[in-house]
Order: sequence, then structure tokens, then C-alpha cells
Amino acid sequence: MVATAGTEPARRSEAGTPGLALEAIQEHGLGVAPRILLIDDDVALADMLTDYLREAGLSVDARHTIERGLAALAEPAAAYDLLLLDVMLPDGDGIDLCRRLRAGEGGDAGRRAPIVMLTARGDETDRILGLEIGADDYLPRPFNPRELLARMRAVLRRGPTSPGEAAVQRFGRLEIDRGARKILLDGERRELTSHQFDLLCVLADRPGRVLTRDAIMGRLRGHGLEAFDRSIDVHVSRIRAAIEDDPRKPRRILTVRGVGYVFASRQDEPAP
Repeated sequence: MVATAGTEPARRSEAGTPGLALEAIQEHGLGVAPRILLIDDDVALADMLTDYLREAGLSVDARHTIERGLAALAEPAAAYDLLLLDVMLPDGDGIDLCRRLRAGEGGDAGRRAPIVMLTARGDETDRILGLEIGADDYLPRPFNPRELLARMRAVLRRGPTSPGEAAVQRFGRLEIDRGARKILLDGERRELTSHQFDLLCVLADRPGRVLTRDAIMGRLRGHGLEAFDRSIDVHVSRIRAAIEDDPRKPRRILTVRGVGYVFASRQDEPAP
């Protein structure tokens, strides 16, 4: 079971709201690079993939058993953007783990983060089963790490999986109802345009993760937004006016100067 080897200045928001300095990102527990959780019992392969993916700009945590993978997902700071699962693990089956994650055992990240399965099995039945229970892609071994990286990037561009139970998201006093396409704050409806609702959903899909303006535009491609950064700033300003207690001191959508925006994962806690 082996893989082949492979080798701006600070800005203020539309409303004049100061943003987080890039140097303060780590202090706030935020990061620009997508976070990947790799669960694979082949330590040598996991080390090789970890190094390769980190060189490609991804943040990777490796675990070698289902138990330790679930423990990583249970950590308070867990905010994984994609899961890489081996099918054959020492303490269980990766396909069964995928099923358990989609059922909610791994928390919100397990339910919604894209899953790519890795396996030495060439059985088409396993591949179909993995996809049917919620995996987003399936790559048999041996594989070229460049192909894996390309598949991961394609899956990340599609955004998180949206199972039925995630149709309504709650962040403190804020509720996003995707099915009804409405926003409630303290139970009261707040009005947004269709474009603004879509933009808010893109940000809420990655709570605690910084999204650049380019990344936001990529996820909104085809939604009719003008293809330049300033449009994002204007729409964010209007969303803040609808959902923030004080749009000049936002607690829900934060600006990271020179980078983009982050949707706060903890929004209604008292300021330290």
C-alpha cells in the first residue's frame, strides 16, 4: 500500500471597520491554509503525504487509527476543511467510519467536511459504497500524489457537503435557514438580497477559517456578483448591517487586513 513519489498593504472594510492584522491570525486561532485530517495506518506514507501536501500550502494533521482520528475531530479547535480516510485501518473500516461521520459522530466537521477515501482495494463495489454513504471522491492505490492534490483541490472548490440535517445552521443568536433562504437574529427575520444570502452561506460554511476575496469569488462563481474585490466588501458591509449588533464593531464577520474575511465560530461570547 504505497503511493508513487511526487515531487497587500493593510486595508479597512467598506464601513471603515479595522480588520485583524495578518500577524494576529494565529493568536485568534485562524489560518489561511485549508486544514486536512489524514487518517491512515501506513506511517511512512502518511509522513510522505503530510510533507507533500504541506509544501503545496495545506495544513495537515495525521492520525493512524480511527480512535485517534475521532479524538482529533473532537478537539475544541477542530475546523477541518477536508478528511482523507484510508479504508483499511487497524481498529475498523474506513467506509464504516465515513458512515459514522456523516451520521454526526465526528461533530460538524465530520458531517460536512468533504471526504476523500484512499484504498488498496480495487473492488468497484467498495468505491460505489463509499460514494453512496457520503464520500466525495475515492482514489485507489498506488496513486500519484499530484493526482491526489488535484482531486483534493477540486473537492475543496465545491465546498462542504450539505446533508439535510445541516440545512439550518445556528451560531449563537444567529440562525441561517438554507431551505427557506432566510436569516433570523434573536428569532427576528433579517432581510438580505439573494446574492448577500449566498455570500453569507459561503462564509458560514467555514466558521473560524479565513477566506480570501479570490476564494469567495470562486465559490460564488455563477451567482451574478461582479468579478472584482470591491463588490465583496460592499456586500459584506450590507450583511453586517443586517446581522451585527454594531456593524462598526463586528463580532460575526471579521476582516483580516490584506487577506479577506472570516466568519467567527464563537460570536455571542463576552469580549475578553
